[in-house]
Amino acid sequence: MSAARSASIRALAKLNLDLRVIGRRPDGYHELRTIFQTISLADSIDLSFTPARRTSIELEDARAIPDNLAACAAQLVMDSIRAAGRVEIRLTKRIPMGAGLGGGSSDAAAILLALPVLAGRIIELPQLLEIAQQLGSDVPFFLFGGRAAAIGRGTELFPLPDSPAQLGLLVAPGIHISTAEAYRLLGASLTSRLQPNKIGSFQSRVWGQGCPGTGVNDFEEVVFKQYPQLGAIKRKLIRAGASAMMTGSGSALFGLFEDRAQVSHAVELFQGPDAPFKFSLVSRVRYQSFWRRSLEKHIVGRTWPPRSRYAR
Repeated sequence: MSAARSASIRALAKLNLDLRVIGRRPDGYHELRTIFQTISLADSIDLSFTPARRTSIELEDARAIPDNLAACAAQLVMDSIRAAGRVEIRLTKRIPMGAGLGGGSSDAAAILLALPVLAGRIIELPQLLEIAQQLGSDVPFFLFGGRAAAIGRGTELFPLPDSPAQLGLLVAPGIHISTAEAYRLLGASLTSRLQPNKIGSFQSRVWGQGCPGTGVNDFEEVVFKQYPQLGAIKRKLIRAGASAMMTGSGSALFGLFEDRAQVSHAVELFQGPDAPFKFSLVSRVRYQSFWRRSLEKHIVGRTWPPRSRYAR
């Protein structure tokens, strides 16, 4: 009987440091301009692959998330590599769900990167990106990490210079805001045509000094009207000295600080049900270094995506 190959991996969360919604596209999606950034908050995944005559995918997830993207990603990988085996996934969620942090998308991307390595197969990057886009608009970004500008649905990615590992505070108040509802609330202010002022403003930010701090999130105005407590959290972060904004379509808010003392002071302001998470920004180099360390006994070379040492 063939031995199992296993790895323990981390699926990092993301922030939107800027998010403009330009309008509705002919395909029904929305045209976006955004800046993604990975942060140190992460889910943990224990993944194993055992060669077998039939494919089975077993997901152990304490939260029992319906249609879990990690399991969907595993099935797409197995279909793509045309191999059979037993895939076991144990998922420990730490990234709050429904908060605009991309936890499910990151879990899916983690499977796309790690499972081919354990199965001894190679999926070239263009095909991996195609699979990622099938799973969700945020998934392709997590194949790379660091900081990137994204346009279109958010799947067309362009690397941006990384910044130092700035410290921050994340507040996830437990309000679940569906993306569809957020777009509905925003709909009245959008047109079907591209908005040159938003595009020009976004370009200025991307070109300006490596995009320090936070920018604009078009969802904030409509979401804060619906949930005024979120606006109050943002103002509290700003009073604590942060550059602050909401990420994605909410409901998590974050603040970036200049030093550790400011972070410690801000933590004291958020005791109780809104207890915050401390985090640091994670560069692309550091992100990919995490991956190489997690998979080091199963990979060869320093190419990206990681290459399986078992591939023939």
